[in-house]
Amino acid sequence: MREIAATALDLASWVRAGDTVMWGQANAEPLALTRALVAQRHRIGPLRAFVGVSWFDTVDPAHADAIAFSSYCGAGRNRGLARAGRLDVLGSHYSVLARDLRSGAFRIDVLMLQLAPADAEGRYSLGVAHEYLVPALEHARVVLAEVNDRVPSTHGSTTLCEGDLDVIVRTSRPLGEPPAARETDVDTAVARHVAALVDDGATLQVGLGVLPALVLREIATRRDLGIHSGQIGDAVVDLVDSGALTNARKSVDRGITIAGNMLGGARLHRYVDRNPAVQFRSTEYTHDPAVLASHERLVAINSAVEVDLTGQVNAEVANGVYVGAVGGLADFLRGAARSRGGLPIVALPARAGAASRIVATLGGPVTVARSDVGLVVTEHGVADLRGVPLAARAERMIAIADPNARPGLADALRGGGVHESPARGTR
Repeated sequence: MREIAATALDLASWVRAGDTVMWGQANAEPLALTRALVAQRHRIGPLRAFVGVSWFDTVDPAHADAIAFSSYCGAGRNRGLARAGRLDVLGSHYSVLARDLRSGAFRIDVLMLQLAPADAEGRYSLGVAHEYLVPALEHARVVLAEVNDRVPSTHGSTTLCEGDLDVIVRTSRPLGEPPAARETDVDTAVARHVAALVDDGATLQVGLGVLPALVLREIATRRDLGIHSGQIGDAVVDLVDSGALTNARKSVDRGITIAGNMLGGARLHRYVDRNPAVQFRSTEYTHDPAVLASHERLVAINSAVEVDLTGQVNAEVANGVYVGAVGGLADFLRGAARSRGGLPIVALPARAGAASRIVATLGGPVTVARSDVGLVVTEHGVADLRGVPLAARAERMIAIADPNARPGLADALRGGGVHESPARGTR
């Protein structure tokens, strides 16, 4: 292991032309390393980079002159890459990503990490993210670390020692805040319908976006809620402060919030720092079907771009641009469906601008099959599709669509053209 000042870092000593480089998403991005990579990209040679949700300027279309970007999602600044045609999407389930990293089917050459300072035993915490970084650690040729003394030290399944690292760069910089989310009265109405489905003692999985966060706000009066999720955000702290989140009735990991990463800001970082009540795990655990099914009353709360009248979900493409992800949506919906008393929920506003989000035919790929969708929620109510045949499903979906869209949807139903939604508009 070598310790190098950030100003003296020459990445060409470790990164080769043609390498695939991976780093943590959002606040897990080691900016001292990734910004050096961008600055030195032409000298190193053509590279590939796999990125998750991006909050910072590393993933800029201008940098695609020497870096080929790929991701599992179009969230954050990845959306700019997608609009510019500079984002290649790994269209697999999130639960499969870890397996492909371990098997070598998806090869990572260089892994860049941001770590918390070492503890008294010389062990480095992975800080704000475990998820797919843990399996990547096992197969990367080179592991480079930014040790940032502002990163919270978190409990998790994996810690590192200096022998696990090829390079350490020490920094002291504040972490970023999540991009501001715009909430509307419609979002609040959707969240309230979802919240009405959540009982005391439920274990929650919450996806990305404003709606899942609003649902957490709306269930602050519940008691003994738990969390087992791919990610957590700032709203979790509010749920703790209200007394709602205790994890006391979880079937698995009782007393502990389990997550793969944090997509929050300073308030969340203070809460998790050295807090054994919050623990981080690899994607192989957070998205494991057997683990999910073993939870009682697992409520999976996720959003989507659009849903058709049979329940098929497009969570990836809007207006021809890749904006979402396959991600863990199907993983968690299936897990919640197998959970005793579980609820697989897809929540979305009924309209986006002038366009209905309840549609006769999807305008993008089928991210989740209709057989995996349980409940669809809009501001107009809840469509429970469980055990319901296709014609009745369509009627229930029309009932929660925007009233102005209902006549056209009813016409499509009468015309018999709602049973298949071809995947189109993918990029």
